[in-house]
Amino acid sequence: MSTYSVLDARNNLSRLISDARSGIEVVITNRGVPVVQMVPVGRVDAVLNGPALVEWLASDPLPERLRRSPAELDAQIAQERDSWD
Repeated sequence: MSTYSVLDARNNLSRLISDARSGIEVVITNRGVPVVQMVPVGRVDAVLNGPALVEWLASDPLPERLRRSPAELDAQIAQERDSWD
């Protein structure tokens, strides 16, 4: 759960929206009292990013044949970027 004061919520609205869309419970407080809970419109699992994506990957790992190490991913990204020129 993420808890923000009204001032923090105003200054971090994009982050709050992203958190709520990824399935994190977002609560806004006024003088320490919870007054608002943000939830996504529609299915939470329709948008997997952030913590929800990490949790999904932990419970549904890729098959061994599709797994890549961070070094392999970095090399593939570099190769793709080099091909843009």
